[in-house]
Amino acid sequence: MRSLEVENLTVSVEGKTILNNLSLNLPKGEVHAIMGPNGSGKSTLAKALAGHEHYTVSSGAVLMDGENLLDLEVDQRARAGLFMAFQYPVEIPGVSIANFIRAALKARQGEEDSFDALAYYRRLYAEMDRLGIDRKFTGRSVNEGFSGGEKKRCEILQMAMLEPKYCVLDETDSGLDIDALKIVAAGVNHMRGEDRGILVITHYQRLLNHIVPDYVHVIVDGRIVKSGDKSLAVEVEERGYDWIKEEMAAGV
Repeated sequence: MRSLEVENLTVSVEGKTILNNLSLNLPKGEVHAIMGPNGSGKSTLAKALAGHEHYTVSSGAVLMDGENLLDLEVDQRARAGLFMAFQYPVEIPGVSIANFIRAALKARQGEEDSFDALAYYRRLYAEMDRLGIDRKFTGRSVNEGFSGGEKKRCEILQMAMLEPKYCVLDETDSGLDIDALKIVAAGVNHMRGEDRGILVITHYQRLLNHIVPDYVHVIVDGRIVKSGDKSLAVEVEERGYDWIKEEMAAGV
């Protein structure tokens, strides 16, 4: 199977159920967006996929190209091809961007494989130039003292260098001005392709003006209740989420 398939996933945090039998299928070659009100479970889905220790999966499965992701440790999920961009990227003092990405790439190689440092830096600089990141940033500690836009561009740089099979972007537009948003969106669009699936989690459809999804899903109370094309995001922006909740209450 060439998809990231979430099957009836139920997830709790500190004993409280957040996701309730949520199902979603993200094929390679497609970009899907998830929208929903605060507390609906959007970030919980992202963190559960990544294997965050505070999120308990009580039932369901997550199949990545047929392999159950839930059977893998956090680092194994990343090496298998899952990439997570967080809403609030953490700082890693003392670890430079160049060394951080290089270590991630080497972790995916076999011990017998050689690492071409010259080719690595040539490619790293090319990606940094495309994302408008000053090359001096290679020596700076990951996210330390970075602005919101710099942190998000750094994450897209990591994604571009690692070339994952599936990318989950949790509110990548959070804290970005319009110029930074356009740069980050261009970086994501550059990664679109038939061998990669991208899941964009966002509150607002403004991001989806720049990263146009193939499908939009609305999550309410821990499950996906409505799906459609880009026009669904526009409708949500105009009408809010109450009309969807009203439809649910009426059994529509």
